[in-house]
Amino acid sequence: MEFITISILNGLSYGLLLFMLSSGLTLIFSMMGVLNFAHASFYMLGAYFGYTVSQFVGFVPALFIAPLMVAILGGVFERVCLRKVHGFGHVPELLMTFGLSYLILEIVQLIWGRGAMDYRKPAWLDGPIMQVFGTDFPKYRTFMMVVAIMMLGSIFLLLKKTRIGLVIQAALTHPQTVEALGHNVPMVFTGVFAGGAALAGLAGAVGGAQFVTEPAMATAVGSIIFVVVVVGGMGSLPGAFVASVLIGLLDAFAVGSNQSLADGLRFFGATVNEATFGWVVLKVKISQVAAILPYLLLVLILIFRPKGLMGSREG
Repeated sequence: MEFITISILNGLSYGLLLFMLSSGLTLIFSMMGVLNFAHASFYMLGAYFGYTVSQFVGFVPALFIAPLMVAILGGVFERVCLRKVHGFGHVPELLMTFGLSYLILEIVQLIWGRGAMDYRKPAWLDGPIMQVFGTDFPKYRTFMMVVAIMMLGSIFLLLKKTRIGLVIQAALTHPQTVEALGHNVPMVFTGVFAGGAALAGLAGAVGGAQFVTEPAMATAVGSIIFVVVVVGGMGSLPGAFVASVLIGLLDAFAVGSNQSLADGLRFFGATVNEATFGWVVLKVKISQVAAILPYLLLVLILIFRPKGLMGSREG
């Protein structure tokens, strides 16, 4: 019971961090049709900005300032660079954002170096917040979960309960009509791209203190957020939330499991025969293949439900 409870809490905290990351990418794609390859780089910038700003004004102000800085950079990039190629199709957009990711990586290494930053969580968030079956659960993981839930609520209120949200949703399906009513649709696109970058920056500012803040951090999460977006359904924010939590729980249970693949197959009712499956299935631990399980889930989703769990828009 202790293993299950701790795994659920760890999975939820990791999954909600993935949602903070994937929500911005999902909003950008659903609004603009742009699959932003530099999104993980905005996450990295959020961590580095959060680290630097926190040295001067403290941790909590950095959580507001760092995403704002990333949003400004994202808005400038969309306005100056991405908008120029938006009319030429998806391939130039992909190449533009792909090039931006490498540019950001080189700039980060020039300014902060190639080593890891000493980005620490504040003292009041250090230590356990509660005991679960005798095991301490960290305050900071709880804090990450609270921030992610607050962000989810803010996005919902913005899109469903405000005039700005109505304009954004209308511009998604009827941009010509929205423009005819006097709204600046290109400016709306810039705002959405900047907002998506800000969400990635917030995830970086929060996650950078929990994980390692280093130049390789964008590469570490870059592929997994695309898995989340595809599994949830391209352009579906609820789908991104469900997929993030699902992948977080899958990772937490797999990493903490000491069972073999054969035990896992037996759990699902499969008959395991050594002659059929060989040594690998019988001996390899589930924890040893935990890193590939989200990608296996992606393959299964693409085979049986190509639009994703809650997607309605094709690629």
